[in-house]
Parts: sequence; C-alpha cells; structure tokens
Amino acid sequence: MRIGFGYDSHRFDASRPLMLGGVRIDGAPGLAGHSDADALLHAIIDSLLGAAALGDIGSHFPDTDERWRGADSSDLLAAVAAEVAEAGYRVGNIDATVICERPKLRPHIDAMRARIAEILGIEASKVSVKGKTNEGMGAIGRGEGMAVYCVSLLETRR
Repeated sequence: MRIGFGYDSHRFDASRPLMLGGVRIDGAPGLAGHSDADALLHAIIDSLLGAAALGDIGSHFPDTDERWRGADSSDLLAAVAAEVAEAGYRVGNIDATVICERPKLRPHIDAMRARIAEILGIEASKVSVKGKTNEGMGAIGRGEGMAVYCVSLLETRR
C-alpha cells in the first residue's frame, strides 16, 4: 500500500464557471487557473501522483504549456489514473476536504463523489469529499478563494 497527500488552492474568478470535483456548480464564482482550475481534482491528482512517486501535477501538466489552457481536469485525472495503473497500482480510497466560505457544498457532494469515482473507475463508497469553512479567518475566510487537502491510498494490483 502507498499513501499520498495532495493540496491545491485557487482564487475566485467571477468570470469563469465553478468546476469542482468534475461537477459544474452554478451560481458561484469560478476559480482562476490555467486549466478549468478544479481545485478538488487537482488535489486528488497530486495525492495519486505522490502515492505512486510519479511527480506532481505541475510536472505532468505545466501551466507554461498551452495544451493545458482551459483543460478539463476530469481528463487530467483520467490520464493520471491510467499512469498510476500502469505503474502497478489501483486506487483504494480517496479522502478530500474542500475549505471555502461559499458556496455551500453539501448539495453537490454526492454528485462530486459519483463523478470522481466514475473517472477513477472505482465505487463511490471509496470517495469521501467533505466541505469545511475557515470560520472567517485568513484569505479563504474572507472569501477570496478555496483550498483542498486530499489523501489517497493506492494498493498494489494483483
């Protein structure tokens, strides 16, 4: 078994749609970034790459490469999942925490879990997504953006 940790954060950008966990959340400002800026999928990507010792999201999809401008992070996660499988691992589980003051995530959690599971080819019961606030503290507490922490467990394929 291998454990990986991932983190991502982005500022809000009201000119973009909010993509989170591969799900579009209407009525909320999007996130600034080179791709679609899906901070949840980016943190998952980094946790999977870290667990498999395959680098990080920036080494695979650098923001200096125009191929990734506006990229759908679901496609990036699918590519990383294939690379992790090629390295001899399967995803045991994902546990992620999204930190933001808004939007409220509870109404979207089940859809995010289902979409992440679909991309990874695992059961939704192996994907945990939690929403937390920062209790008004710091940049996230002031509503300037969001951050995501994620741990993943990889198991050796047999």
